[in-house]
Amino acid sequence: MSSVIRVGTRASELARTQTGHVTDALGVAASAAGTPVELETVHVTTEGDTTRASLSQLGGTGVFVAALRDALLDGRIDVAVHSLKDLPTAPAPGLTIAAMPPRESPFDALVARDGLTLAGLPRGARVGTGSPRRRAQLLAARPDLDVVDIRGNVGTRVARALGPDADLDAVVLAAAGLARIGRTALVTEVLDPSVMLPAPGQGVLGVETRTGAAVPGLDALDHAPSRLAATAERALLARLEAGCAAPVGAAASVSVTGFGPDARMRIDLDVVVAALDGSRVLRHGASSSGPTIVAGSAYDVADAVESAASLGINLAEIVLEMGAADIAPLR
Repeated sequence: MSSVIRVGTRASELARTQTGHVTDALGVAASAAGTPVELETVHVTTEGDTTRASLSQLGGTGVFVAALRDALLDGRIDVAVHSLKDLPTAPAPGLTIAAMPPRESPFDALVARDGLTLAGLPRGARVGTGSPRRRAQLLAARPDLDVVDIRGNVGTRVARALGPDADLDAVVLAAAGLARIGRTALVTEVLDPSVMLPAPGQGVLGVETRTGAAVPGLDALDHAPSRLAATAERALLARLEAGCAAPVGAAASVSVTGFGPDARMRIDLDVVVAALDGSRVLRHGASSSGPTIVAGSAYDVADAVESAASLGINLAEIVLEMGAADIAPLR
């Protein structure tokens, strides 16, 4: 007899689609491990789903996850699927991010009328986003833009630029979200990281469980390069004491250099800290080498995660010394 695993998700189209990918993969992995499970999806309403206030007014990080975490802790669900960029960087007592599946594109995408790119938008064009990070980097690249604060699900935001009653020239969304719901055809430009660095953890899903809980097949969903990149980015954000309401972007990439016994893991991490009006921007990058990740060796993976976290912390220290706290509201 198979056991029932209750998977919690927000009820938006994107959240349901992301959760569907995870539950499908979890079912396959559990069956392959010889422990088939029955998966039940549970919709949970969060504060971020019930208010139209701006992200900065809501306090940013956590508004989309608190109710899911409460449901985990009180046993209404066994697994929660989050967009990792929505999760606070501080550990949650009693909970563990047990898996991070392979990352989608971490970058931001422009969805504009008439197929326009960021450079091609007319002077004074109205561009919608609810993210202070995107606002700051948009204004740094194009100070002439009128950046409009917007909220809503993907469809609602897209309609503001492309719908019959459109009142904006463009909106900026996460490329990952558009890819997951099959709407990449709407993208008129994937914004280059030299123009806009993404939110730490953007494009990564965090699959959270109660600490110590055994969920069949969940270990197989964890993707080491995605976890390492997200760890570096989130460690940086934590050291800066900044959340998703702060104008901070970061992107890490993981590669392996060398061959055989000389192979080494390498992580490259870039960060941007910007004034809310885009008038001042600080960019910096750093790299680190760590141990080769050997399949099946939890010790090596744990060592690599520690190396990734150290890189994020060290880069944060560097940009703080360079005056990051004088440029942007980090706390």
